[in-house]
Amino acid sequence: MNHPSASAPCCGVGASGGIDVHAHVIPEHFPHYIGSRLPSDWPSMAPAHACHRHVMIAGKVYRTVSDRCWDVGRRLEDLPGMGLAIQVISPMPELLSYWMQAADAQQLLRYLNDQIAAMADRSGGRLLGLGAVPLQDLDLAIRELDYVVHTLGMPGIEIGSNINGLPIGDPALDPFFEACAAWNVAVFVHALRPAGMDRLVGPAALQQVLAYPTDVGLAAASAITGGLLARRPDLRIAFSHGGGVLASLLPRLEQGWKTFPALRDTLHESPTQAARRFFYDTLVFDEPALRHLVHCFGAGQLMIGTDYPFNFHDAQPTLRIEHALADPGERSALRHGNARRFLGLP
Repeated sequence: MNHPSASAPCCGVGASGGIDVHAHVIPEHFPHYIGSRLPSDWPSMAPAHACHRHVMIAGKVYRTVSDRCWDVGRRLEDLPGMGLAIQVISPMPELLSYWMQAADAQQLLRYLNDQIAAMADRSGGRLLGLGAVPLQDLDLAIRELDYVVHTLGMPGIEIGSNINGLPIGDPALDPFFEACAAWNVAVFVHALRPAGMDRLVGPAALQQVLAYPTDVGLAAASAITGGLLARRPDLRIAFSHGGGVLASLLPRLEQGWKTFPALRDTLHESPTQAARRFFYDTLVFDEPALRHLVHCFGAGQLMIGTDYPFNFHDAQPTLRIEHALADPGERSALRHGNARRFLGLP
């Protein structure tokens, strides 16, 4: 079944309202496993309180979530108060399931992709979908990408900041990115199972608070030092959480490129130039930090990101842009213009 509304908002919707490129979905139910051996980390749902449910993974509560994760009506009710006209929805990153057997992950991700497309269909063009693919197997991933783009009509894909520890800048992933570029697919990189958790002292929530931006910054750096856009100049790729720590690492990387011949021989353009060809979301929770991202990456490369509907999200992203930036053209670009370019929307 083709889902044209998954890739094209209805006429007039979102002409000036904000477009949120970073919002997540968890289905109300997970599918039954089809096969002889149920993976230990196959997700399920369990009742919680009121309109909430527990996401269960490996027999433990991974996260307790509200019905805004799957209820299209509840989600759409919240958009105007956030200054949003369109929201781009993608799976909760833990559901990307790179650690499963590839065939098992593909089964789960096919279900998620169909659920996201159905939500987009029911939204009247106000929700767009980013699909997911089993990147632990490139052949399966490219086949699922084909389904996401050409059958479901989605404008893009969400991937993790690493694939079981493999940096996204590693040339081993080139066949996947080649397909993304050839099929005009937007790629959104979200932090996933980050490195460095053993160095943090405190509760598990520090994974989201501190380790996520660290890992996504390293992912973006790997795409620069690995020459990803030098090989795939037509690829449109965005990094969540404002690119994480990349904005702080970039001056050191630029100076290193000028200092060390080995880096100069490897990178045929400056790291700063390369970084300004990526896209980034605005999810940094701070107006001065947002202005710094504009300074580092350019006003043409930043898009709204909220992490809706989780508790740790930006509830007023358009207001934050208004407070951070004085230039009307820059405000408009961050609210919706850059997202349209990233997603390939008219």
